[in-house]
Amino acid sequence: MIDFHFNGEPHSLAGLPADISVLELLRLRLGATGTKEGCASGDCGACTVAIGEPDGHGGLRYHNANACILPAHQLKGRHLVTVEGLARGDALHPAQAAMVDCHASQCGFCTPGIVMSLFTLYEASSHESGGQTATLAPYSQARLEAALGGNLCRCTGYRPIRDAAQAMLAYPADQHRPTWTDNQQLSDQVAASHQEDPADDGHYHRPNHLAELFALRRDHPSARLVAGATDLWLERTQQLKELPELIDLCNLAELQVLEEHDQGLHIGAAVTYARLEPVFETHFPAFARLLHRFASSQIRHRATLGGNVANASPIGDGPPVLLALDASLLLESPEGAREMPAQDFFLDYRQTALGAQEVLREIRLPWLTEGRQLKVWKLSKRREDDISAVLGAFSWQLEDGRLRDVRLAFGGMAAIPARARGAETALEGQPPSEAAFAAAKQALDDDFQPLSDVRGSSAYRRLAAANLLERLRLKIVTDTSQGANTPNTPAMEVMLDAYAD
Repeated sequence: MIDFHFNGEPHSLAGLPADISVLELLRLRLGATGTKEGCASGDCGACTVAIGEPDGHGGLRYHNANACILPAHQLKGRHLVTVEGLARGDALHPAQAAMVDCHASQCGFCTPGIVMSLFTLYEASSHESGGQTATLAPYSQARLEAALGGNLCRCTGYRPIRDAAQAMLAYPADQHRPTWTDNQQLSDQVAASHQEDPADDGHYHRPNHLAELFALRRDHPSARLVAGATDLWLERTQQLKELPELIDLCNLAELQVLEEHDQGLHIGAAVTYARLEPVFETHFPAFARLLHRFASSQIRHRATLGGNVANASPIGDGPPVLLALDASLLLESPEGAREMPAQDFFLDYRQTALGAQEVLREIRLPWLTEGRQLKVWKLSKRREDDISAVLGAFSWQLEDGRLRDVRLAFGGMAAIPARARGAETALEGQPPSEAAFAAAKQALDDDFQPLSDVRGSSAYRRLAAANLLERLRLKIVTDTSQGANTPNTPAMEVMLDAYAD
């Protein structure tokens, strides 16, 4: 049984297959066809919907999500809002009215998804302003990119959509809000529905604690684990595989930990990137900026750092950063827990050190100490929302003009994310000179023998990685000349790039 609210109305659905998506549920079971399927992989945003969750203060906080790769069972205890639920009779929601008035729709196929991203942006603004959106300053370009970066438009062009985003703040909220906003008890009702159905729903299991998870894995050894589903669900939509039995990790309290300790940050394996963003902005700003290149807001609200690690892709964006930071991983099984360096976790292509009954519980990031720097640069065919061809994550500190504790980690250069040990040795204890970095680039050729694929040839990857090292040298020289020697001190970039750091 899935108990949830849909456009303000309670719904209880039983007998659904484990691998039905929200998009399939909407179009095939609920007859709500306003939400469209575009790419079926979470890239284009045509299927964007809004998911509301209780904010703990008597309200609902909404985020956008891709319905095509969102498991329908994860609607339990949530409020699903689609384009059909926005208008108040004939009065359109500000997001819809502004799209019409600014002529921001042409063929209309992607428009419902764009409207839903605008809806979540409007709701966030309304929450920030206490409902007085007309008093807000225009959105910054960065905020518009963050809100709409996951929505592609194939014919209208983005200027009128941007105009609509700015214009919608001027529409009177009290005359244009959805009818269901009149229900003052909606948040309490949504919260109550979280508890109304059993944890085990046929072939879709929802453990609440690790002990329950271990019991389920023992009794259902073929069941797949799912959290954000942003990668797993591609097997369903792109490879047309069935996922007949799933174990959902999202309700596990132990995997939702996000705590600051004396030695560093402890991140539960099921914590989403959206939750990590503000923490990273404070403590690991280079990691935070990578997230804007990593994926759209729809994906960041679903994807988890734990999934990025356990997936063990050689081109995953998160693992090289963990290697550069000397992160450790906490693994747990019915027999107990063990902690290991992240660099020992990746064994071979898609193979990790996880035992048969183990799960990844936490990622532990040491704090950047005084003077220690972190830089992360990603190369991909598209600037945003694309898989890396090469990603470099570099950490070091400069003491008396010499490099110390150098960590050079790469993705896309081997079957696993890995550190360039030879290049690190060439730089350790050396000044950031052209000669030292020339030796490091030479050593890099021995560190990696990258493959050629559709994202880049082996020769391209070697050259790109060497160029990233040269960029690092220029960055260090520039920062040193400007006195930027603390982790959060801004400095001039060596090239113009909105997301470089």
